[in-house]
Amino acid sequence: MKRFFIFIFSLVAYSCWSQMPLQETFNLMPWPKTISAQEQQFTLTPDLSIAIDGPKSNRVTTAATKFLRRLSGRTGLFLKEGFPSTINNRKDASIILTYTTVSTLNIKTDEAYKLTVTNNNIHLNASTDVGIVRGLETLLQLISNTATTYYIPGVSITDEPRFVWRGLMIDVSRHFHPVHVIKRNLEAMAAVKMNVFHWHLVDDQGFRIQSKTFPELTDLASDGLFYTQEQIQDVVAYANTLGIRVIPEIDVPGHASAILTAFPNLGSKPGYEYSIERNSGVFDPTLDPTNEDTYVFLEQLFTEITPLFPDDYFHIGGDENEGKHWDENKDIQKFKAAHNLKTNHDLQTYFNIKIEKILHKLDKKLVGWDEILTPTMPTTAVIHSWRGENEGLPKGGTLIEAAQKGYNTILSNGFYIDRMESIEKHYLTEPIGNVTLSEEETARILGGEATMWSELTTSLTIDSRIWPRTIAIAERLWSPKTINDVNNMLKRIQPISFRLEELGVTHIKNRDVILRSMSNNQDISSLITLQKVCEPLKIYARNKDGIEYQTYSPFTLFADACVADAPDAVAFNRLVANYTAAPTTKTKTEIKKYLTTWNTQYEAFSALDKNPTLNTLEPLSKNLSVVSKTLLDVLDQKTISKTAKQQFTESLNILKQDHVDVEVAMVNALENLAKFPK
Repeated sequence: MKRFFIFIFSLVAYSCWSQMPLQETFNLMPWPKTISAQEQQFTLTPDLSIAIDGPKSNRVTTAATKFLRRLSGRTGLFLKEGFPSTINNRKDASIILTYTTVSTLNIKTDEAYKLTVTNNNIHLNASTDVGIVRGLETLLQLISNTATTYYIPGVSITDEPRFVWRGLMIDVSRHFHPVHVIKRNLEAMAAVKMNVFHWHLVDDQGFRIQSKTFPELTDLASDGLFYTQEQIQDVVAYANTLGIRVIPEIDVPGHASAILTAFPNLGSKPGYEYSIERNSGVFDPTLDPTNEDTYVFLEQLFTEITPLFPDDYFHIGGDENEGKHWDENKDIQKFKAAHNLKTNHDLQTYFNIKIEKILHKLDKKLVGWDEILTPTMPTTAVIHSWRGENEGLPKGGTLIEAAQKGYNTILSNGFYIDRMESIEKHYLTEPIGNVTLSEEETARILGGEATMWSELTTSLTIDSRIWPRTIAIAERLWSPKTINDVNNMLKRIQPISFRLEELGVTHIKNRDVILRSMSNNQDISSLITLQKVCEPLKIYARNKDGIEYQTYSPFTLFADACVADAPDAVAFNRLVANYTAAPTTKTKTEIKKYLTTWNTQYEAFSALDKNPTLNTLEPLSKNLSVVSKTLLDVLDQKTISKTAKQQFTESLNILKQDHVDVEVAMVNALENLAKFPK
């Protein structure tokens, strides 16, 4: 009987253990479709080896070699075999990669994989080489350790993406980003299983792709900052090895200042002096859709450019055309009347359909921002929704509406990472929501893209604007819809974000580069303290009306060192919320630690040799110290004088104001803490 009870107890204990939320155990992102854990572990030793069982694939060979380098770098193990072998040469390998197909990348590429880790070996199986690439990233995320051993825990994972289109758009027109910046972000994309790089190459501020047919485009409209065709091919090949498709965007008919700087005869306002824009915003220069030379030019340009991008899709932009120059052109108005085109939107549809036919001849499918959605637009076009998922819009163009009308669609509304909004907002942006769709309509929602517009971003700061929030977006687009716990995501994302540094991503380290520059290489500890509680102004409040900054303005300021989701502010806000709801001594102690740090930072800041840049932070540093000192006294139940209360209120009001393009992200919590009854 005693043995029976021991057996029952053991069975129940094992069952409880096996049902523990694995998301609390493993820091995986994106979270896999299914995962189970066993009481096994594969110990990592210098004898570790990889064997490839499948047709020759540069993707698999490259990914496996990188896997070995990254594993060795993390663990310090001196591996005896630094490269993968074929299965014929190493049947006893500890990691066996098995697949049957080398993929040509498209929206039908099978990215599924199955991973099994036991005490003795690791098996990674997939139908395609791309599935192997995805599975190796999961395997790297599983690397664990004790004080004496590195190991991979015993798991069984079956995984595949929810959406086939999981993209990142990088705008290289407003600020040019060299090839090495693009490549390091491609590596980061692959690390979190993203598979589409949308390259926004042309806008009002510059034409960034070499044309040998029309050299004027870069001679006159790039400031010498552009990619050669050889560089384009290199990036496309690099991305292909990572299992990433590259979609170019040449934005027409609006956002055309750069094109018209080189070819003013194609513009809609004769005699207008076109020039590349130095500010941000929406501008009037627009291609003339009634001029046949416009289509001759675009067909010749696209004929030259499209072979550089083997993917099926080509993005034409098509957004934010207000048609002001069309309205001012009498010949264009006569054309509209003659062709029964009642609105500028009708005229743009006329233009889009002609462009679609050009691209069709070149075996490309047109992608455009949601303004292109009209009753006469062919359903071969992909609608890129940036203005809403299923909101009602005057001109339509939403994700759900387009899918219901027979168009393939992708979502970016809610994923505009340049707006510096919270990771929580992006993570909880659900592409389909609670709308009921048919199976066919659901399949037309291909996925989504994070969009990195670069008006306020240079190569020094772009990584910190993309990562780590895009990791959360990557999970939203890969993982099951039910994986949506924000707190758990925040726990898992920290180690994943940190590991991106091994790929060359600079989203963490460049903060200190900027702060050292600001302080002329003095002690930056007080500046780091301020940076951890400040966030850049959101939703384009920075650079109001697009005229505060130009494309050549400095982006090495305090706001450029700050990021969305200021870490100490986020943590403090949670502590104060918990404390005001249910006060405990432990929570109070944690709150006081933050307040003490914020109080004492002013002493360190005051000791710095000042310069004009540092002086702009004086009000922020000083008033944060005053508020923190008063709140420490409040928490210690000290008597607060009338003068101290008045000074606290004045300082708090100053903190509520914008400071050098940032906001103090926990002012409400500071105020709530002061209100808490003692």
